[in-house]
Amino acid sequence: MQVWIGRNGERFGPYRDDEIRQWLRDGTCRPEELGWYEGMTDWRPLGELFPEDRPAPAEAAPGAVPPPPPPFMGITENTVAPEYAGFWLRFGAWVIDYILITIPATFVAMAMGFQHAITTLFSQMETDQTAAVSAYLEQARPISYVVLLIGFAYYVFFEASKWQATPGKLAVGIRVTDTSGQRLTVARAAGRNLIRLANAVPFLSVLLPMVFYVTAAFSERKQGVHDMLAGTYVLSGRADTRATPAPRNGASGSFDA
Repeated sequence: MQVWIGRNGERFGPYRDDEIRQWLRDGTCRPEELGWYEGMTDWRPLGELFPEDRPAPAEAAPGAVPPPPPPFMGITENTVAPEYAGFWLRFGAWVIDYILITIPATFVAMAMGFQHAITTLFSQMETDQTAAVSAYLEQARPISYVVLLIGFAYYVFFEASKWQATPGKLAVGIRVTDTSGQRLTVARAAGRNLIRLANAVPFLSVLLPMVFYVTAAFSERKQGVHDMLAGTYVLSGRADTRATPAPRNGASGSFDA
């Protein structure tokens, strides 16, 4: 079960219920803090959602001042909660990256005989259109595969890098993370971008990516279809200026908002 937690007017999560149970037991979360999961009609105190994990009240000594509450998952008042990047920022990044990929892809295509394939296509169209198109597709297919791999490697390399963003994303100030707000592994970056392999189908080379981006305009966390399948977010802000991650399981970072 995935649970969201509310504190100081902000929403954090989602977190697994076993994580929240542990945080309640060790005092990282307080029972009076609010929680919500899918299917609930309203936010409820965590102590009511997980009554068996709420700590037993400790008796304070006379005149003792109660200690301040612990930071929420390591997030203090000065920590800036990350924001999901919207559709138009992502679209702008895609346009920039598309242009940058086109430059080396054009040189590679020409070196592999693309210009000859086009010339042959037009010359044969006058005599046998069916044969001309068939011959062109046969010559263009290996070129399409190589160009596709160039784009795939481009996205995987940059999104799994320390920048967590392609040059296009850097230009508009956004980055890609996993659902814990961390840098993508190469495997996750590759999984996220496998959908780009569909560009091997020529007439989908422009339209298909747009279908997968459009959902970012309507989904709650601004995720494209490939983000949903790979478990990734696109967040505003560069990696070198991002918010301090919150600890997960009492140790390493985990956040989203």
